[in-house]
Formats: sequence, structure tokens, C-alpha cells
Amino acid sequence: MKRILAALAVLCMLFTTAAFAETERGYISANATANKELAPDTVDISIAVVTYDNKSMQKATQQNKELSDKLYNAMKSMINTGNGDYVKTSDFSAQPIYTYSSNKRNFDKYEVSNRIIVHTKSIDKAGDIIDKAIFLGATNIDSLSFTLSSYEKECDALLVSATQKTRTRADILAKAAGTVVTGIKSVSGSCNTSGVSQRIMYNMVAKSSMADAETAMGATPIETGVVKLYATVNANYFVK
Repeated sequence: MKRILAALAVLCMLFTTAAFAETERGYISANATANKELAPDTVDISIAVVTYDNKSMQKATQQNKELSDKLYNAMKSMINTGNGDYVKTSDFSAQPIYTYSSNKRNFDKYEVSNRIIVHTKSIDKAGDIIDKAIFLGATNIDSLSFTLSSYEKECDALLVSATQKTRTRADILAKAAGTVVTGIKSVSGSCNTSGVSQRIMYNMVAKSSMADAETAMGATPIETGVVKLYATVNANYFVK
């Protein structure tokens, strides 16, 4: 029994020493970024159809349905679903609108709103899609969001580059401190983008002034710009 207890005591000492040594190992922290500018290949266009009626929610809803059905059909005919394009509803609401006067709430009208997203890789058709939507009764083009279909692939490549930079910097720091890198303690990384959204607002006045949106003017000019992709890596390296 004494021998067993003694052996256990030795093992405990070894484990404690190992754990202490692990926590006492020195390490160096290094951070790095990598970035790249790319032309977007996908666009999401947010389109809204808003209708009103002073007396009937049903009439406002029916009017909205008629306009929205035409819009859906037209948008679907302008995209390539075989390439991953789609049209979807992003928001629908039907509600009474009130005004306030002398601390009193007064009914004004019924409002029905249907917002859809047109997702397409045919960025060159974005202007035509906007013009067609306005011509068919869309009351708002809320925004355009340009993205990369290869986002994950490009992100992974930048993370590799940023991670390699952290190792180079860790070696430089270690050499300056009179030590050497012996291994990795921890590493974390992430990607983000900027310069991918535009906001375009159309109103009923502008729409009503168009005698024929399809023939009176060309497609609305759209400048896609570039997507700026950033990768950031934070790493800690063991040294001795």
C-alpha cells in the first residue's frame, strides 16, 4: 500500500510539474491582415410595392396582389434560375395608418406593403430590372447589394496569406528577443467585406412623370464598383 501511495504521489508531482510548465511556457502574439479587391458577380435588388385605400383593407390588398403578381412574373422572366437566380418575398405587411392631432389618434388609410428580393448573377441586367419594376408599379427600389459568389474561396485564400504573415512576424519578434518559435498556441481568423451596397430611392412623382419607362429612356445606369475583402488573423506562438 505504501508503495502504491508513493507511486501515486510521484505521478501527481509529474502531472503538476507538466501543467505548471505548460502554463509557464513563453509565447509571442502576432496579428496580420490580407486584402483583395474583386469585381462582384451577384446582385440583390430590393423592390417594394406599396398600395393604399382610404376605406377598405381588402381593396388595398387586392390592388397590391395584382401589381405584385405582374412584378413577380416579369422578374422571373428576366433571370436565369438555372444559374442560381431567384425571386423571393422578403417582407409583407397590411396595416391601418393613423395620424395624430391634439393627442388624438385619427384613422388615415390602409396600407399594404410587399417587398421582394431579386437575386441574380446577371449584374448587367440590374438597370433593366429596376426600370421594368418601376414601369410595372413598384413604388420603391430600396437598395442594391453586390456580392461575390466565390466569397468562401477568396476568404480562405486570404486567411492562408494572413496566417503566413503572422508566422513571419512571430519569427522576427522571437529573433529580436533572443528566442525561437517552437509551435502554435492558438490562432483565430475572420473575413469581412466593404463597398458592396448602394441605396437607390424612387418615388411616385418620379415614376408618374415617365410616360413609358421602357421606351422613353435607356436602362438605369448601375456602377457595381468593387468588393473589398479583408482577412484578419490573430495568432499566439510558443517560444523557448
